[in-house]
Amino acid sequence: MREIRLNAFDMACVGHIQQGLWTHPRDHSVEYNTLEHWIRLARTLERGSFDGVFLADVLGIYDVYGGNADAAIRGAVQVPLLDPALLVPAMAAVTEHLGFGITCNLAYEPPYLFARRISTLDHLTRGRIGWNVVTGYLDSAARAMGLDRQMAHDDRYDMADEYMELVYKLWEGSWSDAAVRRDREAGIFADPAEVRRVRHEGRQYRLDAMHLAEPSPQRTPVLFQAGASDRGRRFAATHAECVFVNGGAMAQVAALVRDLRERAAPRPIQVLVGATVIVGRTEQEARDKLEDYRRHASVEGALAHASASLGIDFSRYAPDEPIQAGETEAIRSNVEAQRRAAGSVWTRRRMEESFVLGSRQPPIVGSAAQVADILMRWVAEADVDGFNLSRTVVPECLEDVVDLLVPELQRRGAFKQGYAPGTYREKLFGGDARLRPPHPAALFRARNSS
Repeated sequence: MREIRLNAFDMACVGHIQQGLWTHPRDHSVEYNTLEHWIRLARTLERGSFDGVFLADVLGIYDVYGGNADAAIRGAVQVPLLDPALLVPAMAAVTEHLGFGITCNLAYEPPYLFARRISTLDHLTRGRIGWNVVTGYLDSAARAMGLDRQMAHDDRYDMADEYMELVYKLWEGSWSDAAVRRDREAGIFADPAEVRRVRHEGRQYRLDAMHLAEPSPQRTPVLFQAGASDRGRRFAATHAECVFVNGGAMAQVAALVRDLRERAAPRPIQVLVGATVIVGRTEQEARDKLEDYRRHASVEGALAHASASLGIDFSRYAPDEPIQAGETEAIRSNVEAQRRAAGSVWTRRRMEESFVLGSRQPPIVGSAAQVADILMRWVAEADVDGFNLSRTVVPECLEDVVDLLVPELQRRGAFKQGYAPGTYREKLFGGDARLRPPHPAALFRARNSS
């Protein structure tokens, strides 16, 4: 039986996916700006043998709904927002095995600086860092960087392909494994002959430099990607090791997973589907929690989030007016998924009715046995490897998973009993800590590297 992968899907902010739940009296999301909050989270996840915490991020503010950021600011819809990379060392210090997948937007950071930051995190976590590769989708981010608007959707992926080539050259090709000698008697820390200068002249980037960091345990971090458009899937098939997909009809997700695996072959990839779980000791207890939680859900917050991620100002539509969505430079796969979910007529009222907990993601609700049945069915029928679990009321939502759901999955042989040794990559895939052929990163491996 395939073991299910579990990530906590979180963000360094008050309101992440389920908008409005920070107003629940038992919720602690407003403590997002304290180290104690993230340390408690990390300890809880490692106690439950979670594979990792997947930290989302976005540059810019959600200002599409109503043509301004008022709704997002009022409802704390992913604003205020901290840098997820700075949370990782504190969480790593109190854990031994938990992996850390952080979202970093490559569109606005030079590859040279970003490569050092990731190498630093890989060293400090002893090889437990992953990178969710994104190119952004907000014009507000582009304006914050001094531009008029973001690049066109497919052009962003073209830029990303070149960016990946450059960071691979820095991580894999600049320092050989033989470079660092640490010879105290000879006074030689590293052999200059084993450190290469990376020279790159491309369409988007120019670079002439040596990587500032010595080789880290994984060199290249575990690579995540979440683009489900045709261009996004081409990018994922080339670069990603783990792909995050949104939920939806199981048959449609299964078709997407099949396409991703075929495109990536012969490379193995793991596919994680987004899910919201409300689990109780009994089905009734879980349903009581759902009704308690949904009283705090924010429709306005959900519309602000949806408007930005879909690139459509829903405030311009009357409740029953058909929504006419043309081409968008936002998250195209989200637009396509919403069109499919709406059926023949897509209206604002129908969207609002779907916002069970302040998001477009319907929750899985039930006893531990019932939720385990559903997750195992997803693995069997949609061929997914696991789930990114969105938070609801913090910390009880994850404590319920750790204390109720994980033991049920373990009892069925569907979840690991503990952690295997090694880096994040080794825990997920077995084998090597470093990427091997046919992954393109291996093409840039320095001489004398293993």
